[in-house]
Amino acid sequence: MTEHSFNTQLRAARFLPRTIISARTLPTLRALTKLTARTRRPDAQVVAVNSDVSVLVFRPASASASASARPRTPALLWIHGGGMVLGDAAQDSAFCRRMADELGIVVVSAEYRLAPEHPFPTPLEDCYTALQWLAGQSDVDPARIAIGGESAGGGLAAALTLLAKERGEIRPVLQLLSYPMLDDRTVTRTDVDPRRLRIWSAKSNRFGWRGYLGTAASGGASDGDVPPLAAPARYEDLTGLPPVWIGVGTNDLFHDEDVAYARRLQQAGVATTLHEVPGAYHNFDSIEAGAAISQAFLAARTAALNEALNGAARTHPAGL
Repeated sequence: MTEHSFNTQLRAARFLPRTIISARTLPTLRALTKLTARTRRPDAQVVAVNSDVSVLVFRPASASASASARPRTPALLWIHGGGMVLGDAAQDSAFCRRMADELGIVVVSAEYRLAPEHPFPTPLEDCYTALQWLAGQSDVDPARIAIGGESAGGGLAAALTLLAKERGEIRPVLQLLSYPMLDDRTVTRTDVDPRRLRIWSAKSNRFGWRGYLGTAASGGASDGDVPPLAAPARYEDLTGLPPVWIGVGTNDLFHDEDVAYARRLQQAGVATTLHEVPGAYHNFDSIEAGAAISQAFLAARTAALNEALNGAARTHPAGL
């Protein structure tokens, strides 16, 4: 396999576009998201936390039977992707339901407001509101909460962990980050071969960061104007954070920034697992979920989540 070739298990790679989200396509993509909402309706409870934030709550199928024996359950706060400008809490419902049932945990997917209409810090604060709500539930153990997300959601999950550290109210036990969007400075790179990218390109990245950061986006203002909580890779002090699992493909635009962040976490004394997938593109595990490497990716992050929330108390079903 050459440096920029795709993993042979990912057969759809050669047919996929390099860019999906852009200023031109965003209105159509948002309209499609609304149109398909009914077909994606999850098996979950919808809760309005306040007038701006709602959550989808996935409780394990065994919750009622085990309530007396295990009154407080570990939990995962999940944050969806979409480049900060697209997506909804229901898009990862299959994953959330699977984690709830297989690991016996409560999974909450946050519905945060999107950029560019709601730039930083609104989406991050919305996620913090969801985290506070989750930690306050009577059936949730606030000492066993993990924070996770994919892509932009992974970036928000990393930032939310930093914000939780600053505020000192909630202490998550794990960061579960799938190809997280961490560093706005990637938009200035000129050395990335666009031929090896799929789904999320440099063009999409510029659009997403510009919408989230507004006038503080790289190229529009000095680096000092970008708040570290908006771009976690800029955050200086990474000490004292909970363990982190980071998964990313080598053909993902975020690969280098994710590897760099993982190394900085390790240097800061944070227990860090970096799961690299050779020849995998952005969001490969959702697009080609049946591929063996996608199944291995799911198994790896499920194992990390299970260990952090359940320890040796629960084992995976066959295949995980």
